[in-house]
Amino acid sequence: MSTDVTDVLRATDLLSSAPAAELEAIAAASRSRNFRRGQVLFTTGDPGDTVIVVISGRIKVVVRSADGGELTLTIVPPGGMLGELSAADGGPRSADAETMEDCRLLLVPREAIQDLCGRVPSVAQALASSVAANLRRITEDASDLVFLDLPRRVAKVLLSQPRDADGVIRQKMTQEDLAHRVGGARQSVNAALRGFERRGWIQLRNQAVTVKQAAALSRFAGN
Repeated sequence: MSTDVTDVLRATDLLSSAPAAELEAIAAASRSRNFRRGQVLFTTGDPGDTVIVVISGRIKVVVRSADGGELTLTIVPPGGMLGELSAADGGPRSADAETMEDCRLLLVPREAIQDLCGRVPSVAQALASSVAANLRRITEDASDLVFLDLPRRVAKVLLSQPRDADGVIRQKMTQEDLAHRVGGARQSVNAALRGFERRGWIQLRNQAVTVKQAAALSRFAGN
């Protein structure tokens, strides 16, 4: 396996502390694949036999209702990982995962991660920390769904996105994407965004969102 794959593994929070020889072994057991936009990587209940490292592109992790409703749990950017829960407990997938754009992914066998955790305590601790961080995030998101109205949920999601020096949100996010993040209808999200724009808190232009008054948006969201 090429050196660049080893570097990809070393750059992750999970494997940054692993010895070089261990990383080489993980790299040799892994495989990289290219996926087109909109491809389903796995669905709820599938075997959790790989941990996935995102080399390029973005993946959304979602849960879906029987009638087709969708709630996005997280979006995994380049350098991120998904599948740590199955690596920790050996269980099946607990959500669906789908590519948001063309992606290059590294598929790491679950057994390789589990074996490494048994040999390298710092990797086992990193895995536990990752699972705990995801649990904390999901708990906060669940609280927001119950206790915050939709405009405040929209404000929190906007503030959580990486922005450049001018406040432009770097990653494109359609109103439908945003609706799936906050558990609401696209029309309601549009109304919230237009309300923020009238207040001068954001600017909407050519499907790009610019945060103009982050402090005001944060106060509104209750941060």
